[in-house]
Amino acid sequence: MLTRRSLFITAAASGAAMTLATAGTAIAGAAKGSFEGRSNHETSGSVRVFKEGDRYIVELGDDFSLDGGPDPRVAFGKDGTYDPDTKLGALLNLTGKQQYAVPKTWDASAYNEVYIWCEVAGVPLGVAKIN
Repeated sequence: MLTRRSLFITAAASGAAMTLATAGTAIAGAAKGSFEGRSNHETSGSVRVFKEGDRYIVELGDDFSLDGGPDPRVAFGKDGTYDPDTKLGALLNLTGKQQYAVPKTWDASAYNEVYIWCEVAGVPLGVAKIN
């Protein structure tokens, strides 16, 4: 049976851009963090980046919540700076657990933040520092 999770992991493996990313400078096994709202938005909940097989997965926790915003995307950043080249795709849901596969060609350990980014306004909606 095709599940939402297997669909997105399969899509990422085939090179599709419907994935999400996060990473930390010390991800060896896993990196964790919590979202904080930005740009007058309420964003909360946990995020973790972990290795599954030969790739990294970004997982927003059951407690994840975003109050809304046009075209929210998931991406990486480092030391307070969003990296537009790391967009992993559109946020699947405003609340709850979600997983996104990080492309194998990306070095997840080069980043220490996960962003929920508003593509339309060009501002962060939430940021999670991970370690």
